[in-house]
Amino acid sequence: MPNMRPDRNPMPEQDPNVRNKNFKEVTTGYTEEMALDEAQRCLNCKNKPCMAGCPVAVKIPEFIQLIAQNDFEGAYQKIKETSALPAVCGIVCPQEKQCEAKCVRGIKGESVAIGRLERFVADYHMQNVEDEIVKPEPNGKKVAVVGSGPSGLTAAGDLAKKGYAVTIYEAFHTAGGVLMYGIPEFRLPKDIVQKEIDTLKAMGVDIETNVIIGKTITVDELFDDMGYDAVYIGSGAGLPSFMGIDGESLNGVYSANEFLTRINLMKGYKFPDYDTPVYIGKNVAVLGGGNVAMDAARSAKRLGAENVYIVYRRGEEELPARKEEVEHAKEEGIIFKLLQNPTKFIGNDEGWLTNMEVVHMELGEPDDSGRRRPVKIEGSEEILDIDTAVVAIGQTPNPLIRKTTKGLDTNKRGCIIADEVTGKTSRDHIYAGGDVVTGAATVILAMGAGKAAAKAIDEELQG
Repeated sequence: MPNMRPDRNPMPEQDPNVRNKNFKEVTTGYTEEMALDEAQRCLNCKNKPCMAGCPVAVKIPEFIQLIAQNDFEGAYQKIKETSALPAVCGIVCPQEKQCEAKCVRGIKGESVAIGRLERFVADYHMQNVEDEIVKPEPNGKKVAVVGSGPSGLTAAGDLAKKGYAVTIYEAFHTAGGVLMYGIPEFRLPKDIVQKEIDTLKAMGVDIETNVIIGKTITVDELFDDMGYDAVYIGSGAGLPSFMGIDGESLNGVYSANEFLTRINLMKGYKFPDYDTPVYIGKNVAVLGGGNVAMDAARSAKRLGAENVYIVYRRGEEELPARKEEVEHAKEEGIIFKLLQNPTKFIGNDEGWLTNMEVVHMELGEPDDSGRRRPVKIEGSEEILDIDTAVVAIGQTPNPLIRKTTKGLDTNKRGCIIADEVTGKTSRDHIYAGGDVVTGAATVILAMGAGKAAAKAIDEELQG
């Protein structure tokens, strides 16, 4: 009999006043007893509505039933049939907007905690099972993958399983893309990402770091000089956007990209053990309301800032960040200054940030996105004392690839135009997916694009 209790098992977490001073993972995962109890809440629906919400089509009811039968490794392998990164997805996927949003149990209570169960079986596998990697027979074709983020890793893994010789080209000195440089250790431990990368290497995937496609090598050279049969571009959206207001060049004003990269990839949170200092003042303002803004604010708090503000021009209902991340930020002492918009940064004679002017907003009529448009309240300006600001209002793709690749169509935002189903671009044998096509989005959507493109590449090259 299914467990008809309406509420899900809570996720164990560190105490907020302890965790906001360390970079250890906030959530600690289900115990076996909790996982078994939660799995029994699944009704194993015949039409499987939860699967319709998953961009990589994980066989959700099947893996949950395996958990209920105490077959934790079988559950992990069931997820692996369609998902290249189960451990990552169980932690960072916005399940509440995807698979869990479709769960029938959510109609009269809380949905089954699908993401927490996925995380549980991934933890079980990593702690108890040593992977036996079997290299597929080579099929004589070779594919280049640009970028080692979630989209590139997924495409590379799926192609390697089919016998392709795959090389990933990564601009940074470490593979992993946004999983390494963008998401803090307290949300996604880097050893989890590294294990997934090591598995790909064991399958024969070659990863070349410190290679900037469009500068070190062009896409055309990958074909003409290096003999690749196809190229998949999954280089993400790593070019930060700024507000264009006075004072953005002052010392103490960061882009979220630089701020998080210095902390995460370059281990700034371990300074002075790692020689990457990150300047954090007494009062920090993070501009934006998405997951990146929450990551930056919570990182600043852990690095010793006394007051950390989220400054966002809309209200709480409109915050684009995951609800869980907003709740965690509030618990950790982050101060939300909603319906406020920065108008200028103010500095001293030495060029350091000292204050920020904000104006208060009110919500007007809906805009093209369907959200109510923020409208300035005249005469409502005030000064906020800050000495560090982090601009987290979005990113766009780096223009290098589009500028050095002839015939590759892009849109006005600089994103590569690609078929929504196959990832095929305007150039023969070039495919693209993830944030470089959609703009900044989620890890699982990028993985879905990499998976779809790998299938299309295989179909094309095999005729």
